[in-house]
Amino acid sequence: MFRKRKLLFIETKASRRGGSSLFLEKKENTFWSKLTDRQKLQQGMASAKTSWSEDHLSCSICLEVFNSPVTTPCGHNFCRTCITKFWDDQVQYKCPVCNKLFNTRPDLRVNTLLSEMAAQIRPSVRVKEQPCVEPAEVPCDVCTGTQLKAVKSCLVCLISYCHTHLEPHQRVAGLKRHELVEPMDRLEDRMCMKHNRLLDLFCQTDQVCVCLFCTETDHKSHPVVFLKEEYEVKTAQLGKIESEVQQMIQERMQKMNKIKDIVKRSKADADREIDDVLQVLTALMSCIEKWRDDYNQTVKEKLKSTEKQAEGLIKELEQEIEDLTNISSEVNQLTHTEDHLHFLQTFRSLKNPPHTRDWTTVEVCPPSSVGTLRRSLDQLEKTLNMEMKKLSDAELKRFQQYEVDVTLDPDTAHPNLIVSEDGKQVYDGGVEKELPDNPKRFTPCICVLTKQSFSSGRFYFEVQVKDKTTWCLGVARESINRKGYITCTPEKGFWIITFSNDKLVFRDTLDTRLPLRDELQRVGVFVDYDEGLVYFYDVEARVHIYSATGCTFSEPLYPFLSPCLHSGGKNSAPLIISPVNQTD
Repeated sequence: MFRKRKLLFIETKASRRGGSSLFLEKKENTFWSKLTDRQKLQQGMASAKTSWSEDHLSCSICLEVFNSPVTTPCGHNFCRTCITKFWDDQVQYKCPVCNKLFNTRPDLRVNTLLSEMAAQIRPSVRVKEQPCVEPAEVPCDVCTGTQLKAVKSCLVCLISYCHTHLEPHQRVAGLKRHELVEPMDRLEDRMCMKHNRLLDLFCQTDQVCVCLFCTETDHKSHPVVFLKEEYEVKTAQLGKIESEVQQMIQERMQKMNKIKDIVKRSKADADREIDDVLQVLTALMSCIEKWRDDYNQTVKEKLKSTEKQAEGLIKELEQEIEDLTNISSEVNQLTHTEDHLHFLQTFRSLKNPPHTRDWTTVEVCPPSSVGTLRRSLDQLEKTLNMEMKKLSDAELKRFQQYEVDVTLDPDTAHPNLIVSEDGKQVYDGGVEKELPDNPKRFTPCICVLTKQSFSSGRFYFEVQVKDKTTWCLGVARESINRKGYITCTPEKGFWIITFSNDKLVFRDTLDTRLPLRDELQRVGVFVDYDEGLVYFYDVEARVHIYSATGCTFSEPLYPFLSPCLHSGGKNSAPLIISPVNQTD
């Protein structure tokens, strides 16, 4: 302001040519006497400092205290950097305040007075420290240079503001009516692309956000609600989804822990199996080495005895050969003599040849190791059986860890069968009950399946067969034939062993006869579905009965039992699904 007055005075002075120089000099001295007095100027600055607020010395573009203020031809002031950048982005040069257009880019002049006043007030202005924007945070859309973190977004202006640039919305009456929300990025996405209106409604039919104009066109007659209302509905749905997701996570966590436990247990089983096999092999190697040493020693001793016998006979034969050779020499000499007296006297002494053994009955038999080999192999077999029994015992203990709780399904039982209430026992009652036709029921075969089936992993169960003369048990696949004559072979879906007439066999195309060591009391059945294995064990004797390997399972497997006919009371004892005896 003072600068303008000085320029006006100079211009007036220059225009008055020929005027009184004394008058002009007096007027000039009077005017500048007030401006050149530094004390008065300082007092004016101090007064301005106390009476002018920060708003009076703030740039209307950056809203901060002037920094190098310049004045436009229309009389408005801005920071040089702010107005320069503003015009750099414009096609026409106009004032940001009054919108006055300039034909050419105005020549900006520094406002010295504002610069001095801003320099005086700037140190006293308490500038709030505002955080700079970090990645993933919403920046202020107004800040130039270093962008600050936005604290609010205006849904009317579609601009995000930091603390400083938000101030007009908190002060100006018109701006106070704008809707401010938490900082949002990409506010332009909140505008309807078709009508350029705010998306503040939700179409429940098309499940999309719409503006007010959309409800009169594309979404007319569709049920529409405010975003907040739909937000609350969807939030409630999210809570349900979150609950379901958490439950699914828990289920998968449990499954993952179960898998980890299986891996851990499998590792422990593998280590035990390696130790068991190592012990068996070590015992067998020791037995074989001892058998080898004993066998070699025995064979060598027999050979030595044979050699000694042969040596004695050879010496005896050599002596007889020497004696006979001497006689032969004498005979040869006597044959050539012509002295009759000498011949006759000598011949008389040749009448009795020396006594010799009848060698036709003498034989030297080579040493035989057949008996020794047989005895050694028998001992090796005993050792192997003993070690195999140890191995079977350890194996059975491992398999018993996969015990499953199964119960018999009365809906599959032949009408003659009596199934206990707990589903653990079954026997032939001798009378065929009248039951409804059921495609799952066995007829006429005296069989029953369990309610439980298995489609993966391992499982084990035990069946008591004590006091029974005939029975069948094992596993069968779901799609087996249950009506009419049944061929119980793996090709038909059965993996079972049968006991009848004191014979134990595994049922196959050609039945495999199995050894019976003692009377069977309990039979254990172990199945590894994934590996295709079915093992049968004599639980009481702790020995392995039979292994069906290389099986192919592609559908659920059921434990299978058949107590067979009671045979007039001889086979009336039940088959009993028994719990594993943990003390075995």
